[in-house]
Amino acid sequence: MDHQRPNEVVDLARRAGRVAGWAARTGFQFGRKLPGVDTAERGIRQVERTLLGELRRRLDDVDDPYHAALAAASAMNRNDGNPRVVEAGATLVPVRHHDEPLRAAMAELLNHSIGFGRERAREYLYATILRQLTPDEARILSALSDGSPFPAVDVAERTGVGATGRIVLRNASTVGKSAGVSLPDQVPGYLTRLIGLGLVELDEEVPSLETQYEILLTDETVREVEKRVKRVKVIRRTVHISRLGAQFWQACDPSLA
Repeated sequence: MDHQRPNEVVDLARRAGRVAGWAARTGFQFGRKLPGVDTAERGIRQVERTLLGELRRRLDDVDDPYHAALAAASAMNRNDGNPRVVEAGATLVPVRHHDEPLRAAMAELLNHSIGFGRERAREYLYATILRQLTPDEARILSALSDGSPFPAVDVAERTGVGATGRIVLRNASTVGKSAGVSLPDQVPGYLTRLIGLGLVELDEEVPSLETQYEILLTDETVREVEKRVKRVKVIRRTVHISRLGAQFWQACDPSLA
């Protein structure tokens, strides 16, 4: 691997985060009526997508064990074919790259776990998370990064006895509009992914956010779902950054670079 590649990854991460973080905080909401703002916004979003796409490609090259297994297998075919064992002070798993790539990739990960210290393991975790984020999800995380809660709702179908039936929409929230995402209708999916990554958590309803809940209930995505349900039950929650999310943001926050 080129010895300059890690520095390139760090630089790309900072640049992508700077664009996503700044755009999420400003959102261009204040300038929607100004001439040329739409063009400028499209340009910034394109830069954001390009940087994050290139960042994911670089991270794949550096950290993806499956990619490493395939690359090593190709190299072994040009050499003696002997299994590689990473040097360390503990028992390691032989990495036989002529075996199935999935098995070789798992061996790579197990050997990484022996050689990594605490800080390197944390960096690897954060790089893996960062590689999975979309630009819109980065914006949402930036909007949540100060710890403020945002209203969130699930829309369920009420049963005949008044109980909650199937959930027809999960994790609708106003945080997407506040963050200035490109695809507002995908916010429920974005939040579901961020929750799955452990970066965001749901909590109980906050009465002080009543006005924001009312605004959320007028959201087009929520209203479209309600039209398809005969007996609607709305479950109110809040969404906020998790402990892992706060640690992740602290490590990646471009404003601290």
